[in-house]
Amino acid sequence: MSEYPAGGPPPQIPATRAPASRPRPATTLRQRLAELRGPSVAPHPLDARALAALAANPGCRRRALLDGAGVDKAGLAVALGSGATFGQSQFAFVRGNAFEAKVKADGGTELLRLLFERLGDGADSPGEASVPDLTAAGPEGRAARTALALREATEAGGWALLDHPMLALEVAGSPAYLEPDAVVVHPDGTWTVVEIKSFPMIDGSADAAKVGAAARQSAVYVLALERVAAVTEGARVGHRVLLVCPKDFSNLPTASVVDVRKQRAVTLRQLTRLARVEDIAAALPEGTTFAPDRTAEELGTAVEAVPAAYAPECLAACELAFHCRARARAGGAVESLGRSVRGELGGLTTVAGVLAAAAGKEGDPADPTVAALRRAAALRAEALLGARDGAACR
Repeated sequence: MSEYPAGGPPPQIPATRAPASRPRPATTLRQRLAELRGPSVAPHPLDARALAALAANPGCRRRALLDGAGVDKAGLAVALGSGATFGQSQFAFVRGNAFEAKVKADGGTELLRLLFERLGDGADSPGEASVPDLTAAGPEGRAARTALALREATEAGGWALLDHPMLALEVAGSPAYLEPDAVVVHPDGTWTVVEIKSFPMIDGSADAAKVGAAARQSAVYVLALERVAAVTEGARVGHRVLLVCPKDFSNLPTASVVDVRKQRAVTLRQLTRLARVEDIAAALPEGTTFAPDRTAEELGTAVEAVPAAYAPECLAACELAFHCRARARAGGAVESLGRSVRGELGGLTTVAGVLAAAAGKEGDPADPTVAALRRAAALRAEALLGARDGAACR
């Protein structure tokens, strides 16, 4: 059973059925997605970080389709001439791996000590914990092996450390395979997600933005774990995750407990709103593909065939953000100014339309948005006139 909600199975991301009038597709969804990314191209994995970013912008059908099809968005952006550098530097990557290895050394002794200090909850000291072998063929095999190891550890009633387990979560009708740093099984059947990060925790606190990103990422793991816990007797997914970071400016590990109930609820709500990948793919023109062997013009046409929901926040989370920003600016879309500005402007969707409404050339004067824009324009003109008069007097 799971903590969300109490006494019942975890909420699942619903799959909306296609209308009865829609003709049966000639190919399966798996075949269609393979055609979209290129038949000979291996699917790019959808990790928890990308999934959290996708959930933060559920209205973007473009990202939902590309991620669901496993398209390499970084390579696509380069082909479109809008490449961007994302991810860790090689130095940070090596440093992070070295720190994670240190935390998990000797059967995870140090990791379990930190977890017992923060989340022991009266249980016996871990001592030695079992570390099951999660080796299997392919992500599906690893996910099945992880589910089996979780059930066996829960039945055993002792401490267990699952190193890089594989979890599965269905998103927009397409499976996503997720790999947390670790999951610890407590003697009472609680499952705790462990996130190991290389950013420092100075004087007991870390960068709020980085902690928030780690919490959103962990919330995705919690949702995936709940699917397994729902069919595992005695299991309970903890809503508090253990965040392990270097202490101050050293390489010594320290830990903090992060409550991810809010992030979990938000992520579930956003993923529920995602349009199904099958529905998006069915609306594309015949022959649409994002195969890397196509020309930049063909790829551009394919990308523009899928609606996007650009916002400046995309620049920190999506490889195609620079391309989408350029298109939004070229079309004068108010989305390029930010979600908050877009929300304030109501039915005005272009920058040109906003300027025309402020100048009194377009728009209904009875519209509160138009009235506010004209009042702001009048105040600005008055302020500029006063500044010029003051300069002339001097």
